[in-house]
Amino acid sequence: MVFRKPPDGGWGWVIVVVSFFTQFLCYGSPLAVGVLYVEWLDAFGEGKGKTAWVGSLANGIGLLASPVCSICVSSFGARPVAIFSGFMVAGGLMMSSFAPNIYFLYISYGIVVGLGCGLLYTATVTITCQYFDKRRGLALGLISTGSSVGLFIYAALQRELIDLYGLDGCLLIVGALSLNILACGSLMRPLESSDSPPTEKTCVDKVPDQYFVYHEKEKTVEENISILEKGYADEKCANNIPDYKQDSILNKNVLISINVNEKDTYKKKVVEQTNFCKQLAKKKWQLYLNYWEETMVLFKNKVFSALFVAILLFDIGGFPPSLLMEDVARSANINEDDYHMPLISIIGIMTAVGKLTLGILADFKWVNTLYLYVTTLLMTGLALFAIPFAKSYLTLAMLSGILGFLTGNWSIFPYVTTKTVGIEKLTHAYGILMFFAGLGNSLGPPIVGWFYDWTQEYDTAFYFSGFCVLLGGFLLLLAALPCWNTCANQSSKLPPNTYSYKVASSA
Repeated sequence: MVFRKPPDGGWGWVIVVVSFFTQFLCYGSPLAVGVLYVEWLDAFGEGKGKTAWVGSLANGIGLLASPVCSICVSSFGARPVAIFSGFMVAGGLMMSSFAPNIYFLYISYGIVVGLGCGLLYTATVTITCQYFDKRRGLALGLISTGSSVGLFIYAALQRELIDLYGLDGCLLIVGALSLNILACGSLMRPLESSDSPPTEKTCVDKVPDQYFVYHEKEKTVEENISILEKGYADEKCANNIPDYKQDSILNKNVLISINVNEKDTYKKKVVEQTNFCKQLAKKKWQLYLNYWEETMVLFKNKVFSALFVAILLFDIGGFPPSLLMEDVARSANINEDDYHMPLISIIGIMTAVGKLTLGILADFKWVNTLYLYVTTLLMTGLALFAIPFAKSYLTLAMLSGILGFLTGNWSIFPYVTTKTVGIEKLTHAYGILMFFAGLGNSLGPPIVGWFYDWTQEYDTAFYFSGFCVLLGGFLLLLAALPCWNTCANQSSKLPPNTYSYKVASSA
């Protein structure tokens, strides 16, 4: 398919609106799963670490499967993938309302809903990039706030629905709301060329020339039949053999000739197909080798290696508060009457503010996005260390707002990746980093939950989380210091070593 130049407007703004609502509808419940997490603890009576797997899978499985999601969108297009994923998200949420145990939720909510969200995220980002070039940063920033606004609204909505209809009714209603993704997906019109596309080859035209040998062989069989018929006429005139005997002899000869030619054609067809499969397998294997070679080249970049460690540790330590903050407040014996707003809602709205603010700062030329990202990591680590000292709703609300704002550093992460590896390697590098981010999202909440099950308090868990984020931030800061580039430049400018040899004295 040939795409015309991105219009940077027009129907593109409709794409921005529907992508915003798509992320709002699909990520609202998984990001606000902390409200459901408390209910699942009471409903199934499992440990906090085991129960936390549900929310961590829902938020991490989409990132872990990001290569598969990209292949699906590239193969089928954003619109079909969005519509199919809408059914996945809605169906997974509705199935979760009938969950008999926590293991059923791992599949229905964790894997089905999580994979649907991953597909929808890839589809919305892809279609938006196709429609925008000069305003791409603004468009991506606007659609990315959809998930944060969804977190803000769904946290309060799910709590209200649970009070009115119970946990099962809440999941059914939220699943029904997710069906609106189908309407949003149907509006994701692909950006095709307005000019007539080049005439595509038919399936027969796309077949290599060497495979037409089969058609030629089949034609040869027909020619053989006609030759035999001619010979039959001549022989009939010359020998005066009875007609029925000549017919039987001719039919036998024709059948023998056809069978021989069909066997030869079949054998050659098998040989050709075997060679074709060997060449295809060799080509695919070469592509895999090239992929791993490029990956090894990326990891030779010390900043990229530090970045992958930093994003893994950041998601292990920085993601659990958005899932567990409600249970942290309950464990601190904070009266529910003091709640003016769910803590998860505060995280959600401040994440949206952080994405927009940090994204605007990244556009200034005097701002180094890599150091800006490192600053957010270090501040996040300090905020996590402060959570065990928060014993009131006000202090927890303030820390939730700070953590939400700093989590908005996701908006500048593509800028950091581009600055690290260059625009030509962005897709490859970003896919690797998103995989490790998904791994961190999947492991973080269960680890914090296991710490609670072990110590019966969250203090040690958040000390561990803060240490992980600080460690990642310091490693990235150390790798990004300009002194490394100075040393490298000086070593490259050094003259080649000269060696002097002394002539040995004569004996």
